[in-house]
Amino acid sequence: MSTLLVKHADLLVTMDAGRRTIPDGGLFVREDAIEQAGPTAELPESASQVIDARGMILLPGLVNTHHHLYQTLTRCVAQDSVLFDWLVTLYPIWARLTPEAVYVSAKAGLAELMLTGCTTSSDHLYIYPNGARIDDEIRAAVELGIRFHATRGSMSLGRSQGGLPPDSVVEDEAFILRDSRRAIEQHHRAERFGMVRVALAPCSPFSVTADLMRESAGLARAYGVRLHTHLAETLDEERFCLEKFGARPVDYVESLGWTGPDVWHAHCVHLNTAEIALFARSGSGVAHCPSSNMRLASGIAPVRAMRDAGVKVGLGVDGSASNDGNQMLGEARQAMLLQRVGGNPAALGAREALEIATLGGASVLGRDDIGALAPGMAADFIGYRLARLEFAGALHDPLAALVFCTPPYVDLSVINGQVRVRDGEIVGLDLPALIRRHDQISRAMIRGA
Repeated sequence: MSTLLVKHADLLVTMDAGRRTIPDGGLFVREDAIEQAGPTAELPESASQVIDARGMILLPGLVNTHHHLYQTLTRCVAQDSVLFDWLVTLYPIWARLTPEAVYVSAKAGLAELMLTGCTTSSDHLYIYPNGARIDDEIRAAVELGIRFHATRGSMSLGRSQGGLPPDSVVEDEAFILRDSRRAIEQHHRAERFGMVRVALAPCSPFSVTADLMRESAGLARAYGVRLHTHLAETLDEERFCLEKFGARPVDYVESLGWTGPDVWHAHCVHLNTAEIALFARSGSGVAHCPSSNMRLASGIAPVRAMRDAGVKVGLGVDGSASNDGNQMLGEARQAMLLQRVGGNPAALGAREALEIATLGGASVLGRDDIGALAPGMAADFIGYRLARLEFAGALHDPLAALVFCTPPYVDLSVINGQVRVRDGEIVGLDLPALIRRHDQISRAMIRGA
């Protein structure tokens, strides 16, 4: 049975119930689980593998709760557009996706996420042209060894039926439900420490029918999997829902059974006080995507109000065509800074931002086995060397340095007890070759070749 000892970290940040920060700390791992977390002097003296973490800060791996990995292929497109115009520009490009494009973009995006501290990522894949399947991105995640929540997204309401996407990129609803069932049965791992989980994720109120929302909710609950969608992202969406359904977005999805502890929504920028209270009362989660919301001029999500009301909030980097990056630690920094724009410099602090990025994300994804470093938790943790230019002058508070200073790449990442990033490089990945193929596919898609 393999064991791993990580010792002599300058600071161990546990995010456990006591929110301990332990100088000269470390971890003892057996197989895929943490057995001990505490001062190095209290840990076993030997293990199958030993890592000397001197000069590092260690913390739980970051959890990404909303993403569109395929969009890594279309960065910096529609640079000055709001969401609806941005989508209309990009739909025809995304219609050129292939199974290889989905696989390669997922691998590139997940690699970047891993290098920025992410150990668990969700992804919302809702467009499946030219034979692409959710299996293509799951294969990439399994090869990289990242913990992965694949959401089988869908679009069924084409432009001819009053939706936003062109008819060429929507799917038949009966097929969507059949393939959703197949994806759950083939890939979902419900057991503790399960590396791949599947959720169902009709894309948005303006791209699917009410019937598909209801049927997807019923199917998900029959299988015990979670539900995910975009919600209340923009004022355009709010107007669309009022005109088409006679209800605000939250009221509309609530009428379809889309609130509850098994549901999480992306964005939720435009929530009122009653809607925040509903989310808190029902246990519904929110994936906060600050960079995307700023890039598309969607607004500022009321994260402080949500947290104060008891709403579960995690972080999402969102699609790399509405954020143009996969920087998970950077997203924690953006979340902290954006909540301060309203005039309160204490609206969100570094420690709370990291809590949202770890425990918050775990809660949103319905997991009690990740997000903290404590006995019985999954061995998912990351380490940053402190002697770096970005942190110069900030080492009196290394935890704050992670969020206030320029976000660096990780030096160490362990996922499910396996070292996946060592000395700042992903183990076993030919990253230059991956980038070359990714850029070839991207150029061909954008040029229409």
